[in-house]
Amino acid sequence: MLEESGKQQNDQPVMFLRKLLKKWRKEKKLNKGNSMFCVGQDFPDFFLSGVDENNELVNISRCCLEDQWSVIYFYPKDFTFICPTEIAEMDRLVDEGAEVLGISGDNEFCKLNWKESNTLIGDIKHTLAADCGLFLADELGVLDIKEGVCLRATFIVDPEGVIQHVSVNALDTGRNVNEIIRTLKALQAGGLTGCAWEPGDDFVA
Repeated sequence: MLEESGKQQNDQPVMFLRKLLKKWRKEKKLNKGNSMFCVGQDFPDFFLSGVDENNELVNISRCCLEDQWSVIYFYPKDFTFICPTEIAEMDRLVDEGAEVLGISGDNEFCKLNWKESNTLIGDIKHTLAADCGLFLADELGVLDIKEGVCLRATFIVDPEGVIQHVSVNALDTGRNVNEIIRTLKALQAGGLTGCAWEPGDDFVA
């Protein structure tokens, strides 16, 4: 009985989220999840609360990322096992000159507590933002409706705010940040880059 009661309590936030999303879609006349945003589309406007590199609560919007290359990535949940390893690796993109933003559905206070208690992510140099309600993830088409969390989606956005790369992994599969860095550098290079192009290689003639 205790296990069943605990399961019911754990299911309550997910059920509430599903009802909230269903109501929002009905108001927007959407019957299904949105189609995923693709290369060539403008990254949508957003305004989120989050925690910056100094563990201070901040607000961040798309205009904060303008005029620079950005990597915006989504992850399922705070206080999990795969996510902090990805977040620590994503921080390497800051050293590559990109503006980096990590997003999940957990609120900013949860993120602050997680950063203060997890040594892997305590000193990261990029902001973690809260997509409370998962409206941005749903708009972008990177929401796992059944689980009520973001998929492991990665967007590389150019200085004009246009998406130049998008990839999505299943919930249980972590990302290879080396490939994200390579892709970012290839996009910035401004020429025809081969499948395994690295900085310093020739362009395809």
